[in-house]
Amino acid sequence: MKKINIQMVDLMGQYTKIKNEIDANIISSIESGRYVNGPIVKQFSENLSSYLNVRNVIPCANGTDALQIAFMALGLKPGDEIICPSWTYIATAEAAAILGIKVIFCDVDLNTFNTQADLIEPHINDKTKAIVPVHLYGQSCDMYSVIKLAEKYKLKIIEDNAQAIGCKYTLPNGDVKYTGTLGDIGTTSFYPSKNLGCYGDGGAIFTNDDILAEKIKMIVNHGEKIKYHHEIVGCNSRLDSIQAEILNVKLKYLDNYNSSRKIMANNYNLAFEEIDEIQIPKIISSSEHVYHQYTLRVLNGRRDHLKTYLNDLGISSMIYYPIPIHKQKPYRNNQVLENTDILSNEVISLPMHTELENSNQDFIIDNLIKFFK
Repeated sequence: MKKINIQMVDLMGQYTKIKNEIDANIISSIESGRYVNGPIVKQFSENLSSYLNVRNVIPCANGTDALQIAFMALGLKPGDEIICPSWTYIATAEAAAILGIKVIFCDVDLNTFNTQADLIEPHINDKTKAIVPVHLYGQSCDMYSVIKLAEKYKLKIIEDNAQAIGCKYTLPNGDVKYTGTLGDIGTTSFYPSKNLGCYGDGGAIFTNDDILAEKIKMIVNHGEKIKYHHEIVGCNSRLDSIQAEILNVKLKYLDNYNSSRKIMANNYNLAFEEIDEIQIPKIISSSEHVYHQYTLRVLNGRRDHLKTYLNDLGISSMIYYPIPIHKQKPYRNNQVLENTDILSNEVISLPMHTELENSNQDFIIDNLIKFFK
């Protein structure tokens, strides 16, 4: 049996293509002597703000901090409740729980993997202060329905956009906006494997509310507006200049990266759409999909066997996520989230990155088809 080594991501392959730009920027940053919150961080903030067409982008240390800072900026306090899907990475809930905010979990749609208004509404009560939709795997939630729900109950919206940077969403009036800019606050992560990733940790917060933005700017920098004058409780969560230099380069290529992912996803879709035992990703009509992950549902109970089979061939795969948050020890409860539980037993993500060669993708496709024959 032929065996090769196909990884989920290929950061070195991507780096090689932009090495000269990256290296020059890093050296420039080191030689500047401005390593934290320097001019290049401001420049990156302005560049990303222009790209997303959002008034304010505030960089921070990582995506988890971005969520925590969003909760702090909105004045959420212990005992307040937020609603988020259990079908997401732990950080979505963790950032709230660390502040004493009670996390109420909702279910997701089986076909899109994302939550939606009718799955959120039953969990709303007098203590609910905010909804945290997660744009999972690279596709937007049905944000118009979530926005209308938030308006109905006077709730805030914090978008977890860590997996969908560059994804466009079309509102019913025809306006097109990027995910992360539709709610009161958007957050993202620049973890290296993200569609827009740095070479370490990094994150950012987005908002069109200038007053909220000023508060966020203070929170990320110890609660100060003027040096050594601390007006509110804050934290230390700043993006360093070297990471900003890297992100400034990679932001120029983000649309190309996302376009490449869409082409690869289409190749997968065309190859797998006639296989009855798997379900390819479903895309809602109002959203693009930037495929941070290419995630299938294996409908025959053989997901784990497929993973072993692929591994034996040298094809990496991942299960995002084997255990939903509401079943993790710190958050365990007696909730029944039927769709979430089904997905934890069915999903598998295949290699999806900008350096995935056609021959390697053909190898993945051919062998996955063989598995289901």
